[in-house]
Amino acid sequence: MSVRIVISAFVLALLPLASSSLARADDSMEKAKAVKEEGGKYLDADGNPTYKIENGTVDWYTFSGYRRYHSDCHVCHGQDATGSSYAPALVNSLKTMDYATFLSIVAEGRKNVGGGKENVMPAFGDNKNVYCYLDDLYVYLRARADGAAPRGRPPKHEDKAQAAKDAEASCMGG
Repeated sequence: MSVRIVISAFVLALLPLASSSLARADDSMEKAKAVKEEGGKYLDADGNPTYKIENGTVDWYTFSGYRRYHSDCHVCHGQDATGSSYAPALVNSLKTMDYATFLSIVAEGRKNVGGGKENVMPAFGDNKNVYCYLDDLYVYLRARADGAAPRGRPPKHEDKAQAAKDAEASCMGG
């Protein structure tokens, strides 16, 4: 049996899995589609914060989430949310994690023990540099998980809306 036949059979066997994964990715991106805008913040059909990326320009909250992620989260969760030896890849976690669960884990922390291994996500509910930007972080990670935002700093972003400035001043005590 030739190598070409074996590889062809292998590819044909994987096709249903690949199309299933693509369908899930399409579903995820469709679910994340911005249907409403409030003061520069985009929301999906369920009212959850989401991203809006058009012609390489990201919304302010996605850009802010990128900045916040790389100031507080990347040390454990890796560059561009791709994971590390002791913290999961959030680009994978956010594919199935809903908004409420994300908020709960970041605010309250989480401890996973199993297989002789212990992972601890510290609580950030008292850290204003994280807590005041939870939506921004969620939006950025959601865009990364959906493949809508590439690795690295977004090259272009929308201007910061007045509503974002006001929310930041209110939360940070300014």
